[in-house]
Amino acid sequence: MPSEPPSFAVPPGACDSHIHINDPRFPYLPDAELKPPPATVAQYRQVQAKLALERVVIVQPSSYGTDNRCTLDAVRQFGQARARAVVVVAPDASPALLRELHEQGARGVRLNLARGAALGSAAIADLAPRLADLGWHIQVHARAEVIADLAPMLRRQPVPVVLDHLARLRRIDGDDAAAYAAVRGLLDTGRAWIKLSGAYLDSQSGPPGYADRAPVARALLGAAPERLVWGTDWPHPSASAGERPMPDAARLLGLLADWSPDAALHRRLLVDNPLALYGFDPQPSRTTPT
Repeated sequence: MPSEPPSFAVPPGACDSHIHINDPRFPYLPDAELKPPPATVAQYRQVQAKLALERVVIVQPSSYGTDNRCTLDAVRQFGQARARAVVVVAPDASPALLRELHEQGARGVRLNLARGAALGSAAIADLAPRLADLGWHIQVHARAEVIADLAPMLRRQPVPVVLDHLARLRRIDGDDAAAYAAVRGLLDTGRAWIKLSGAYLDSQSGPPGYADRAPVARALLGAAPERLVWGTDWPHPSASAGERPMPDAARLLGLLADWSPDAALHRRLLVDNPLALYGFDPQPSRTTPT
């Protein structure tokens, strides 16, 4: 649970654009690299209430591969007025399957190159036209240097690209200067988005302020504030698996105020941009589905 309420006024309709649900009713892949403890809809609702968040985007975790049942069941529990999904599919996913996933709240496909991707980058060019027909996007989780290598291919696709976790940029200069230039190049196309999530993943300074992430975040905010969204990365899979200290979701939300005091920008990151990317109903609702 977050240690405290948010440190700034969270606007109505705010969206957590990156969480995972791990429900023991749905078994992990036998060979899953990560097998984190349960993180259910009921547990997340406590986090959501504490942080005054209303909408959520549930991202298929690598532990489930292409079995999207847990993620889609979570969308059903929250209700599509308040939830969307990003799924993982096989390269040969049919238009009929994608349409079925769309009807259950999916709006994108994740390419996870950080942990054993079920969908390899070579399949993107084949799959992307089918995603474009539905207005979906490709979400990429990869190290910044890998994103730089993929950038020419990603530019050619007919769908938007969403980069996870600050594009995994450690810095904007030095050894990461070339990777930052590639990420900026993607942003400059007008079709790339970045999630201001997972600040703890590449931080050397660590909690509570993750101060070394501020230059990266502020550079991205200055480059394309209209194509950034924020997320907790709850339940913080690598931390849940014991790979790093567990972050505090309240502090992760508070980083937005650390990076900029602008309330209009907070609304853009938490409300307006998720509405545009995920196609939520613009009328917020505080009613919790049963």
